[in-house]
Amino acid sequence: MPRPRVSALIAAGGQGLRLGAPEPKQFLVLGAQTILEHSIERLLVHPGVDEVVVAVPADRVHGVAARCRERGWHRVTCVEGGARRQDSVAAAFAAAKTDAEVVVIHDAARPFVSASLIEATIEAAVTHGAVIAAVPVRDTVKQARGDRTAPSRPVAGTLPREDIFLAQTPQAFRREVLARALASGHGPDVTDEAMLVEAQGQAVFLVPGEATNVKITTQDDLEWARHHVARTGTMRVGTGYDLHRLVEGRPLILGGVHIPFDRGLDGHSDADIVCHAVTDAVLGAAAAGDIGRLFPDTDPQWTGADSVRLLEAAVVHLHQCGFHVSNVDVTVIAQRPKLLPYLEAMRGRLASALQVPIASVSIKGKTNEQVDSMGRGESMACHAVAMVVS
Repeated sequence: MPRPRVSALIAAGGQGLRLGAPEPKQFLVLGAQTILEHSIERLLVHPGVDEVVVAVPADRVHGVAARCRERGWHRVTCVEGGARRQDSVAAAFAAAKTDAEVVVIHDAARPFVSASLIEATIEAAVTHGAVIAAVPVRDTVKQARGDRTAPSRPVAGTLPREDIFLAQTPQAFRREVLARALASGHGPDVTDEAMLVEAQGQAVFLVPGEATNVKITTQDDLEWARHHVARTGTMRVGTGYDLHRLVEGRPLILGGVHIPFDRGLDGHSDADIVCHAVTDAVLGAAAAGDIGRLFPDTDPQWTGADSVRLLEAAVVHLHQCGFHVSNVDVTVIAQRPKLLPYLEAMRGRLASALQVPIASVSIKGKTNEQVDSMGRGESMACHAVAMVVS
């Protein structure tokens, strides 16, 4: 059975007032990324998700979109959200591709959703039409009565906890099911899209959620999340090195940027030593091989290949290994030409390929003080260091 086309929507238009932070909680930093970026990345790198549409406050649309472009997240669309969650979901749904068969909805404030839970909700939506992730309650459940604002309230009864579940996201729906529910109108007490679907008489099924799929709502949640990232995140470092001879009749390409010069680097691909060294550093950090094993020079398909594309493929491989790039530091050794005018363009190309902000990419040019082949202008070399995190 062919896999369905899937659009993932992230509701990130709220203000998160209960957290008491100076800005909306989805934009608070958690490790190396914002909470929202964690949630986007979890969905974006999942092989079953074709696009991600994010609804954010109106004053954040431009900034979030620019950040996604910096990271090379080209399958992310940013739209203006609404005052209520359901308004944000409706805006994101309107911007999603109409050929999607399944729509996954996720809260921006759940940054630890696993790939297996995303997969489970997609598969169940195909079968049942509407599904939510949910966890069973563990404690005895009491129902209260009386004044909700009173400091203490009497017990009205005890509910059977075997039938009580706490709803999470992702929630996934066949597209036509969600479209009907959204078109039906939004009641003031609707807290998730499953309620709209239920109101249409459509059965909503449960799949087991995860205890770690925490929604960050309070300061205690935020502290737990920060400790969780510090405890579970793995940082690893890799190094890369490449050297090529300079020859006539070849273009000089460094970091994906064409640099005017009377000679270029000799190699099987475009001989971009910067991309080659960074590729090896990134792969080495994850113990995921090297550029020669992924793209052997014995394979004719890599003749003259654009090394930026090879780096992008290596980053996809890195994500499949459970890591993403934190930052890279690059040193290019070249007697001539002067590289300073081209460093910013090189940083930009690398940042896009690595899916990181440009501030996470450092490139320096050094001469070899006229020593050895590099100093005589017969060759160029590049050293790279990369840090990756899980």
